[in-house]
Amino acid sequence: MIHSTKNILIVGVGGQGVILASNILTEVALMRGFDVKKNEAHGQSQRSGSVPSHIRYGKKVHSPIILPGEADIILSFEELEALRWAHYLKPGGKIIVNKQRIYPPSVTSGMDKYPEDVVCILRKEKMDVMEIDGMEVANRIGNPLVVSTILLGVISNFLDFPEKIWISAITKLVPEKHRNMNIKAFQEGKKLGDTRKS
Repeated sequence: MIHSTKNILIVGVGGQGVILASNILTEVALMRGFDVKKNEAHGQSQRSGSVPSHIRYGKKVHSPIILPGEADIILSFEELEALRWAHYLKPGGKIIVNKQRIYPPSVTSGMDKYPEDVVCILRKEKMDVMEIDGMEVANRIGNPLVVSTILLGVISNFLDFPEKIWISAITKLVPEKHRNMNIKAFQEGKKLGDTRKS
């Protein structure tokens, strides 16, 4: 049982499914009887902008906001977002990075350059980084739109919730026609994360 507050930061860009993923994780924590607070930036989600979602759960949570240096886990759907939010990771925390690049307007316009090796940069900062190719798994199981659920499967290996609770939350929040594929995606992500745990 968790006695202290757990801080999970999910980050990505609009259209990647950050909001759905955070809703599922929030539902999982609620089903386990925790007090949960969530804060997310909906405004950018329609414009391919940065979308952070703060999720905090525990016996009693007073604020939905994770402060820099306090995130137990950062789950990043996109490489540059991992770099953008890395300073939120606490010492000893873990950052899970999806191997995907979505170039912002400043890069496509030639004003800025996309970092060459984000994971290498993070590791040079002594961060515990797990790199995941969610798109490869999604393509393998036949649906490139389930990367977010695959990544939830990965992070589930580091959170103390049984698989059946995750499946219940996905069943509740995902429309019926997409439900089975998302459950499969979660299970594939869970297997992938389990094999990559250090």
